[in-house]
Amino acid sequence: MSPSSSSCSQEKTLRIGIIGFGPFAQFLAKNLIKQGHFIRATSRSDYSELCSNLGILFFRDMGAFLESDNEIIIISTSILSLSRVVESIPFHCLKRPTLFVDVLSVKEHPKDVLLQILPEECDLLCTHPMFGPESGKDGWTDLTFMYDMVRIRDQPLCSFFLHVFSSEGCKMLEMTCEEHDRLAARSQFLTHTIGRILSEMDVEPTPIDTKGFQKLVQVKESSVKDSFDLFSGLFIHNRFARQQMKNLEVALEKVKEKLQERSKMR
Repeated sequence: MSPSSSSCSQEKTLRIGIIGFGPFAQFLAKNLIKQGHFIRATSRSDYSELCSNLGILFFRDMGAFLESDNEIIIISTSILSLSRVVESIPFHCLKRPTLFVDVLSVKEHPKDVLLQILPEECDLLCTHPMFGPESGKDGWTDLTFMYDMVRIRDQPLCSFFLHVFSSEGCKMLEMTCEEHDRLAARSQFLTHTIGRILSEMDVEPTPIDTKGFQKLVQVKESSVKDSFDLFSGLFIHNRFARQQMKNLEVALEKVKEKLQERSKMR
């Protein structure tokens, strides 16, 4: 069902819980609140004061969080901690069949973990908002929101959630988790890798920068703003990333060989 279908012609206030309340979850929550949705959160760290300031109910106890009757639960943990967090969730505390939504930057891994562990009666929507606090600070218009309706029986509820993003002007892209990871290995992971390499080289602006070099510095600065845990998660849990790393190494060697051959011609 399309997020722009007739079921979304009227606004609906959603009760949305968030597991993992780091910077990206906070970024999402602020926009969800602006839309009038009721937000509850739980996290390993104590965000009680921040949530109180935002008008969000914060639960230190996961069981109490699940008993708070959320219609939708967003999983916004780190990629590396996902399995541990999901395995620790006391699903017997759920009051209703619930739509679980993951927003991780890889997709096959959370899909596999959640299908294995979630109660069968719970629906699953795998998503990747292709933006964050920096790129989305001035609004979400024309920013891509990828989603895969992995196991959806409550179609109206799923459409209402997708409408959260389509109503903000996002480009809604339905795609399988496998296809996402295959493409993301060439785009997101490769970009992060180049940025990390430039960081290791201590690349900094100079007084004679070309436009191309300025873009390289921007790639470096953007990449290092994200944690190394995120970068390593993109490598460990995207099965296509290792091949991209090999391709990068092979390409570098080919360029070096061409330069060395040209040097011999002098």
